[in-house]
Amino acid sequence: MDLARSLREIVGADRLSVTDADRDLHAHDDSYNEPVRPDLVVWPRSTAEVAEIARLANETSTPITAWGAASSAGGHVIPVRRGIVMDFEQMNRIVEVDHANFQAVVQPGVLRLDLEDHLSRQGLFFAPDPGANATVGGMIANNAAGVRALKYGATRDNVLGLEVVLANGSIVRTGSRSIKQSSGYQLTQIFVGSEGTLGLVTEATLKLRPIPSHVATAIVGFPTVEAAAAAVADIMGLALEPAALELLAADHLRWMNEDEATSFAEVPTMLIEFTDASATSVEERMEAAISICRDHGAIEVGAVTDHAERANLWRVRHGVRHRYRRRLAGGAWIGMDVSVPVASFAELVSYAIASAEQNGFPGAVLGHAGDGNLHLGLGYPPGDDDARSRAHLVSGLLVDKAIELGGTCSGEHGIGLDKRGYMTAEHGRAAVEAMRAIKTALDPHNILNPEKVLPEP
Repeated sequence: MDLARSLREIVGADRLSVTDADRDLHAHDDSYNEPVRPDLVVWPRSTAEVAEIARLANETSTPITAWGAASSAGGHVIPVRRGIVMDFEQMNRIVEVDHANFQAVVQPGVLRLDLEDHLSRQGLFFAPDPGANATVGGMIANNAAGVRALKYGATRDNVLGLEVVLANGSIVRTGSRSIKQSSGYQLTQIFVGSEGTLGLVTEATLKLRPIPSHVATAIVGFPTVEAAAAAVADIMGLALEPAALELLAADHLRWMNEDEATSFAEVPTMLIEFTDASATSVEERMEAAISICRDHGAIEVGAVTDHAERANLWRVRHGVRHRYRRRLAGGAWIGMDVSVPVASFAELVSYAIASAEQNGFPGAVLGHAGDGNLHLGLGYPPGDDDARSRAHLVSGLLVDKAIELGGTCSGEHGIGLDKRGYMTAEHGRAAVEAMRAIKTALDPHNILNPEKVLPEP
């Protein structure tokens, strides 16, 4: 069978490419993993087209890798078995915004910032905020989280239903428009976070929130990262319910000042934010949080009250990863994350810094501290095999420590290629085999994003 000719009959010649340029563009994501060229790239425009492509791929045992914005950090969209990359760029409609029920129906290619801009004009927002301008489909595939997950949950907590094309081309709808759902197996939850290995999301019904009336944001500096981390458990223990509680090492503040002409104190820093319908509630909870920070040795406290200043602060915070990469001068890097119970966060931070520094890496940690999610960038020169080995060693040590503390190998980056080897250690062999049974049932020919999530049998 001439696969390219059959696909052109489905999508037309202008939405299929076998050029080197398009195949190279779809060979890599934002991780350090080696790129792999797909055989061809297609751009569907409808669920019906996605279903026809899947049916054809299933009949010919041709791998399909779903593609959004390629902002993933763990090799999630690298087409390791080549085949078809299905780029959802042209399925980017905001189908409906149901203001009365705080819901939106969108296609998978909608970019997060485009959705945010559209909703903000109606006084609404979609809570997950991973920083990168990911597509909604990518966020669903990876169960993206980010700075607001502490109050509003990750993507999984904000998706009510899905339209999904299975490997054989059949179309299923999951969930409902009801906030409460207790009917049958929760298929929505199975597909969210499955990284495109179980089905191809073609539409999503999202839960929205009204934009809060009152916001308080503070920048708190500490003498050490460990002191800042120690304050986290006490803030969370008082049930103050911050909307965001972010930890940044001093290096990150220095890079912000260098790149953005800001004037932050270049010390370990916590960003704290509260939101509410009541100004009094916001102020009282912020005062309590800052008091806890002072008890843990806080040396600088600054308030952000202007809306534009606050928006710029979070924009600058979201740019941390790219500033780090720019300083690698063409080097490679591992951008990894783990998550632990919040009471163990300070111990994890201390361990991460010590492990990184002992192996020749600066301990430039950052994280969504309120939910115990720690990030660590490990950069090394190109071609330096020793440094590469040490970076992987530190990454592995941190994962092992997180699992030992009752946590997970990934709080929000997902598994992709990078964390497959830790699945059995975290979940146990029986649970991994149960996951494999689900994969086999839904994708018996293993065509959907193969070699991701699950370890080798």
